[in-house]
Amino acid sequence: MTIHPAFHADSTIGRLRFGRVTPRMLGAASAVAISAVGLPAVAQQAAPPARLPAISVEGQKPAEEGYKVDQSASPKFTAPLLETPKSVTVIPQELIQERGATSMSEVLRTTPGISLGAGEGGTAIGDRAFIRGFDALSSTYVDGLRDTGAQSRDPFNLEQVEITKGTNGTFVGRGSTGGTINLVSKTAKAQDFNAGSATLGTDLTKRLTVDINRVIDGNIGIRLNAMAQDSEVAGRDEIEATKYGFAPTVTFGLNKPTRLTLSYYHYQLDDIPDYGHPFDPSTGKPVAVSRDNFYGLVNRDFRETYYDGATARIEHDLSDAITVSNTTRYVYAENKYIVTKPNLSAAQLAAGTVARESRSRNADTETIVNQTDVKSEFEAGGFRHSAIAGIELSREQTANRGYALDPATVTGDSLYNPNPSDPYAGTIGPSSSFANSTVNTQAVYVLDTIALAPQWDLNLGLRLDNYDTNSVGANTNGAFNVGRHDTFLNYQTGLVYKPASNGSVYASYSTSSNPSGGSGGEGGDESSLGATNDSLKPEENVTYELGTKWEVLNRKLALTAAVFRTEKENARVSGINNTAENLPVGKQRVDGFEIGASGNLTDKWKLFGGYTFLKSKIVDDGPNASNDGHEFPNIAPHNISLWTTYDLTADWTVGAGAIWMAERYANAANTYRLPNYWRFDAMAAYRITPDVDLQLNVMNIFDETIYDSTHNGQFAPVAPGRVALLTTNFKF
Repeated sequence: MTIHPAFHADSTIGRLRFGRVTPRMLGAASAVAISAVGLPAVAQQAAPPARLPAISVEGQKPAEEGYKVDQSASPKFTAPLLETPKSVTVIPQELIQERGATSMSEVLRTTPGISLGAGEGGTAIGDRAFIRGFDALSSTYVDGLRDTGAQSRDPFNLEQVEITKGTNGTFVGRGSTGGTINLVSKTAKAQDFNAGSATLGTDLTKRLTVDINRVIDGNIGIRLNAMAQDSEVAGRDEIEATKYGFAPTVTFGLNKPTRLTLSYYHYQLDDIPDYGHPFDPSTGKPVAVSRDNFYGLVNRDFRETYYDGATARIEHDLSDAITVSNTTRYVYAENKYIVTKPNLSAAQLAAGTVARESRSRNADTETIVNQTDVKSEFEAGGFRHSAIAGIELSREQTANRGYALDPATVTGDSLYNPNPSDPYAGTIGPSSSFANSTVNTQAVYVLDTIALAPQWDLNLGLRLDNYDTNSVGANTNGAFNVGRHDTFLNYQTGLVYKPASNGSVYASYSTSSNPSGGSGGEGGDESSLGATNDSLKPEENVTYELGTKWEVLNRKLALTAAVFRTEKENARVSGINNTAENLPVGKQRVDGFEIGASGNLTDKWKLFGGYTFLKSKIVDDGPNASNDGHEFPNIAPHNISLWTTYDLTADWTVGAGAIWMAERYANAANTYRLPNYWRFDAMAAYRITPDVDLQLNVMNIFDETIYDSTHNGQFAPVAPGRVALLTTNFKF
C-alpha cells in the first residue's frame, strides 16, 4: 500500500497523541482573557506530538442524595424547574455513576424521547442525538455555550446533563428545533476532597478516574478531574478504543461578591470506527448475519478526535438582587477518520458478498465565544420580575478536507464471513475537495419571569441574532465561494398557574430558526453552506406545549407530563428527482406526549425515567411527493427508559433499569426499518469502608443484538452486547 506523504504528516493512525503542549494550547490559555471585541486569529497548526503509553482517569464529586434537581445550572432559567413552562430533564451525576455510563450515548439513553443517530461522511461521526424527532448534533452546549465540532464525549467532567425539549431559540440562538443538551462541567468547591475510581470489565475494559479538590486560604478553590480508559466493544470483532482527558479549574473568590473561574479541558479519543451491518434490500431490515461481523479494515480504518477548551468566567454581585457575569471560551477540536461503510445490493445478497465503501473526514474547528449576562430581581409596573439580559458574540471556523482513497470501494468481500484483517492494496492521500467555513454571530437577548399574582407567572423571552456565514472550497462541481447574512428574531411565552405550592400547570409557545451553513458544516439542524443552499432563508420552527409538574412525597419526587406539537416551516428539501439543489418548501410536524419521574419514593428507594410517544409526519417534502405523509427516519413512536435503586442495608444497594425502543423507520421513504428492542441493566454496590465501595454494573443483561441508530438507512451500527464492569470507588 502506498501512503501519500501528506497523509502521514496529518494523521497518526491507530495511536493517541499524549502529552503534547502546542502553541494552540498556549493560544487557548491566552484567548480566554481577550474581550469580545478582539477575536483572535486562527492558531497555527502544531507539529506532530510525542506519544506516551495510555492510562485512564475520571472524576467523582460527592453528589447530593437523590435524582431530583430543583434548579437549572443555566442562569437563563429565571424560575425553578417546577415553575418553568418547558419540559426539562436533568440527569444528575449520581445517576450517571450508578448506571456505569462511560459515554454520552449511554448517558442519553437515560432519557425517553431521545434516539441516537449516526454520522457518515458529510455529517461527521460523533454524539448525535435526536430530540423529539429532530437532529440535535449542533444543539449541544457546555455550560451554556455552543460546543461546535462533532466528537464522542466522555462524562468524566460532568456535574449533570440538562435536556431542554422543544424549540429553544430564545435561550441559545440558531438550531434547537427539538431541544438542546447542556453539559454542566464540574467546578471547584469550597471543601477539600479526594476521590476516584478504578474499573475492570469484560472486553478488556480498564478505566481510572480521579477527582481532587483543594481550598487555599478559604478563598481559592482548585479542582482536577482526569480520566483514562482502554477497552474493546462487546459483541463486535476488532473494535477497540483508547481515550483520556483532564480538566483543571480554579476559582478565585469562593463565596465572595467577585469570583473568577479559569478552566481548561482536554480530551482525546482513538478508536476503530464501526458502521455495523448493511440493510437487506429484500426485508428492509439489517441483514441477518452474526452480530460479531465487522466489515471494516483494521489496517486502514481509524478515527482520532482531539479537543482543547479554555474558559474564563468572571462574576460580580452588584447587590443581593443583581449579578453581572462575563464568559469567554476558546475551543480547538479535530475529527479525523477513515471508515468502511458496508453496502449491500440485491445482486450482492444473492452472491453472499458485500461492498466495502469508504467515508473519510479530516476536519478541525476553532471557536471563540464571549457572553455577558446581567441577572436581576426587581419590581416594575407593580409586578415582581426575575430577569436576565445578555449579549453573545462568537466566531466559528471549520476546515474540512477529507482523504482520497484509490480504490474508494473494495468489492467481492464475504457477507457472512468478513475478514477485518484483509490488506488494503490501494493508496491514501489528501483529497482535492475541501471546504473552509466561517460563522460570525452577534446576539442580544432578554428573558423574564413576571409574578402576575401569587398563583400566576408569565414567562417571556426575546432574542435577536445577526448571523453571517461564508464558505470557500472546491468539490466535483468546481470551486465555490459563497456567503450569506441573516437576521432572525425568536421569542417564547409561557403562562404558569400554581394551584398549590408543590405543583404547576403551564402553556407555552416558543420558536427557533435554522439558517444555512450553521456549525461550520458539522451537520445537525443546519447544513454546510454551498451553492445548493446559499440562497435559502432560515427554516422556522415553533413548539406548542401544555404541561404540568408536581413535587410529591414530601417534595422528594418530581412528576411531569406534557403534550406538545413542533412544526418546521421552510424545511430544506432536495430538488426534483432528489437533485442536490435544495428548496425551502418543506413542512414537518411532530405531535407527542411524555411523562417523567425523578427522585425518591422512600428514603431508600429512588426512581428516574419516563415514557414518550412521538407521532412524526413529513407533511410536505416538496418535489419528493412520494415521501409526503411518511414518518421521520430514526424516530421511535414509543420509548420507555426507567432506572431504580434500593438500599437493602446501610452497606448494600441494588439497582435495575429497562429501556424499550419501538420499531422505527430508517429512511424518509419508510422502506427500511430498525427493529424494536428491550434492554435490561442491573447494578449492585457494597460499601466496604466509609471511604471504599465496590460497584458491579451489568448492561444488556440478556445480550440482545440491538441496532440503535442509522444514517438515512445507509447502514445500521450495532450497540454493545452484554457488558460487566466492576468499579472500586474510593476517597483518599
